[in-house]
Amino acid sequence: MPENPSLTLSAQDCLVAVMVAISASDENIGTTELIKIQTAVNLLPIFADFDVDRIKTVSQMVFDLFEQEDGLDALFGLIKEALPHRLNETAYALACDVAAADGTLEEAELRLLEEIRYELDIDRLHAAAIERGARARHLT
Repeated sequence: MPENPSLTLSAQDCLVAVMVAISASDENIGTTELIKIQTAVNLLPIFADFDVDRIKTVSQMVFDLFEQEDGLDALFGLIKEALPHRLNETAYALACDVAAADGTLEEAELRLLEEIRYELDIDRLHAAAIERGARARHLT
């Protein structure tokens, strides 16, 4: 757990962290992915009382963790500790939407989506439905 109390994660922070992580997974955070994250935070009911200034803090935490050898494991540890189980599928759906936002899924994004499914214990059938919905929303 981070020693800095400002980095104690809320459920919304966890959702943002998952979106930032999937965006950063291919080492190329695109404008469409950033817009998708911002739009989700601005429009979805789960973020109604979220302080948008936290996006920068949470993003920096994700970037810092990604620079560490076991940073992904640490990130999942923080997320699993702070994210209510009922929001696991929400986190996966947001990750799928961000991954699909730029129209391509890189190998690193696919691997991280698989890891998110595993770490958040997303049922395979539910994951397939979530993935199919994301694909349908982002077709051109």
